[in-house]
Amino acid sequence: MSKTELRRSLLKARGALAPEVWRTQSDRLCAHLQNTPPFIQAQTILAYTSFRQEPDLSPLILGDGSKRWGLPRCLGKSLAWHAWSPASRPLQAGAYGILEPHADEPILDLEAVDLILVPTVAADRQGYRLGYGGGFYDRLLSNPDWAAKPTIGILFDFALLPHLPLDPWDCPLHAVCTEAGLFWI
Repeated sequence: MSKTELRRSLLKARGALAPEVWRTQSDRLCAHLQNTPPFIQAQTILAYTSFRQEPDLSPLILGDGSKRWGLPRCLGKSLAWHAWSPASRPLQAGAYGILEPHADEPILDLEAVDLILVPTVAADRQGYRLGYGGGFYDRLLSNPDWAAKPTIGILFDFALLPHLPLDPWDCPLHAVCTEAGLFWI
């Protein structure tokens, strides 16, 4: 199956989750994530706002005042990472309809980032991910300045597959987290 066909199939399956199942699985995923050493030790975490029934990380972002959170804002073909907290200006719809920080929110310094939580349509047991096809995270994770940052792909367990089709630019994640737990690669 091609990446396009696989993406379409998995997004359809994710979109078919009943709201209560989506909420329960998101909450379980967050519970696993917040009890892992990389999360506990991290001071500054890059995350995302849930879109198209992605696992919802908002309980962590809204509830953990001890962490500094960064959320992405699309700028052309790249992502700008802004500090965001519940006290910040409200999130606004960006170019793709995804909620993102206001442009006036402070930009996070790369050196301050301890952990990146990567939105993931699917992942395989080798740590390769299938995203939405825009290449935003592929470009970010292939940049030598970002490559050393720990990455955890966030997805529901049904989308953790034995193997994915690969392209030369695909970069593996360090771990994946589902409602079933955290798996190191």
